[in-house]
Amino acid sequence: MLNLNQPLNATGTANEEVYKILIYDKFCQNILSPLIRVKDLRKHGVTLYFLIDKDRKPVLDVPAVYFVQANQSNIQRIIADASRSLYDSFHLNFSSSIPRPLLEDLASGTLSSDSIQRIAKVHDQYLEFVTLEDNLFSLAQKSTYVQLNDPSAGDREIEEIVERIVTGLFSVLATLAVVPIIRCPRGGPAEMVATALDQRLRDHLLSKNNLFTEGGSFVSSFQRPILCIFDRNLELSVAVEHDFRYRPLVHDVLGLRLNRLSVQGEKGGMKSYELDSSDPFWVANGLLEFPEVAVEIETQLNKYKKDVDEVNRRTGGNDGAEFDGTDLMGNTKHLMNAVNSLPELTERKQVIDKHTNIATVLLSEIKERSLDSYAKKENDMLIKGAIDRNELLGVLRGKGTKMDKLRFAIVYLISSESINQSEVESVEAALKESEVDTSAFQYVKKMKSLNVSMASANSAGRNNIVDWAEKIYAVTAGVKNLLSSDRQLALTRTVEALMEGKPNPEIDNYLVFDPRSPKSSSGSSSHLKGPFKEAIVFMIGGGNYVEYGSLQELVQRQQPVRHVIYGTTEILTGVEFIEQLTQLGNKMGFGSSTAAPSH
Repeated sequence: MLNLNQPLNATGTANEEVYKILIYDKFCQNILSPLIRVKDLRKHGVTLYFLIDKDRKPVLDVPAVYFVQANQSNIQRIIADASRSLYDSFHLNFSSSIPRPLLEDLASGTLSSDSIQRIAKVHDQYLEFVTLEDNLFSLAQKSTYVQLNDPSAGDREIEEIVERIVTGLFSVLATLAVVPIIRCPRGGPAEMVATALDQRLRDHLLSKNNLFTEGGSFVSSFQRPILCIFDRNLELSVAVEHDFRYRPLVHDVLGLRLNRLSVQGEKGGMKSYELDSSDPFWVANGLLEFPEVAVEIETQLNKYKKDVDEVNRRTGGNDGAEFDGTDLMGNTKHLMNAVNSLPELTERKQVIDKHTNIATVLLSEIKERSLDSYAKKENDMLIKGAIDRNELLGVLRGKGTKMDKLRFAIVYLISSESINQSEVESVEAALKESEVDTSAFQYVKKMKSLNVSMASANSAGRNNIVDWAEKIYAVTAGVKNLLSSDRQLALTRTVEALMEGKPNPEIDNYLVFDPRSPKSSSGSSSHLKGPFKEAIVFMIGGGNYVEYGSLQELVQRQQPVRHVIYGTTEILTGVEFIEQLTQLGNKMGFGSSTAAPSH
């Protein structure tokens, strides 16, 4: 794209001699942000870059590369830019397929302003997703959980959301160049998305020059991957609970966004850090519990000091020894080795300093809010399905922010096998004592009480229960049964079962779609059942680093080696997800009159 959609040269960069300008919108800026740095843009000959809605001055004789979403306001802006002859030529790249009406608007608009000759190329890039790591992506679609579970949402609105999700997933599959076998549970948003995606792929495969060459960029080209689509209600607790592993902690407590975060520096002032696959410590230790990470930082620091001492010792010569010329060659060699090792040592020190600073800030938050205690007690509740009443109320009256307490109370609700009315009332009283807005708590309580009736209604026939209630079927879905003693996430265990392809009561009623097969035979062929070496796991309604980490652990312990990509409509912290539950609570009239604003 940055090479004006020409093949790259031998070094993998664009032609540097052709200077160009990059124009993007906010959405596409987020797509580019985790993937490319300013110095990389320079390598590709990009000298200036701007947001499309900023006022820009003409730059003559220079081509402009546009990377934007295909929408009406961007098309109008491009027409305006072309009519003002801001740039020599316009290379237009849309993040998804541009609809025919918009393409016609672009053509007629540039024709009427006599600027159509400036439009050099128009490309559909199918990049409507944000890649955060090699195996992690987000569609960056905000508040999907609220929109899909909103009691007042009409069919048309639900269809539009499903359509947006399908467009994003289609982009991911087009980029990987694979047509997967699709599996999903029956009912709810997962089935809607799977059905629509199956149809979109079928329609696309009918055209001769389609985007899919089997095999694509996945590891093995002999077998197609499986795409497992789930809805957040499969396991609500994961979106709410506290986790004590490094990557989820950094995201949840410090607000990691697009692989970047800002924390208080040692000498005051804010320090900004990038945490991605170029950081070896982050890659190696992201799945460890926080105390193990602290030990690992210490170990790395000692190893670094030892290596520095070794370099000093080798280059310092022999103390007091007379220089007779015989050691000259040896000394020169040591000096050259020392000089060569300096950049690597400097880089290691920067990584150690960065994680020392992050861990220090995390530690003060953990102590102040007792986050270790929250994580342990929530995990115990989810395994045992119960908690001692005094312990429960002790946590709610103890340390922690209002949100910490609300999250704990919601995990208690989800994990309890049956609702103990007097216990729930004392939990509500404790939350109100701390001036917590209980709308989200009330919402989950309502869903939990509807769960039993919904389960029977779902099997008997789907018309004898209110529409919105059916949409949020299985908020808690017997969480206790889904959890084994070592507390493997329901998502991870289901994905493992789907990849193995053996008969399993948990997944036997999952739907199967094969966009490459004739409609009538779908679901019967043996190749649809697996086992699969590769999977794409997609969570509708918000995902998190807890699930991502759990799936990566699954890959690490499996033989033969498998490959799992995790994606979601948006990556959410516990607090962000609670905010969505609160909105739903308010929509259902659970607004908390006694609550002070949450800080």
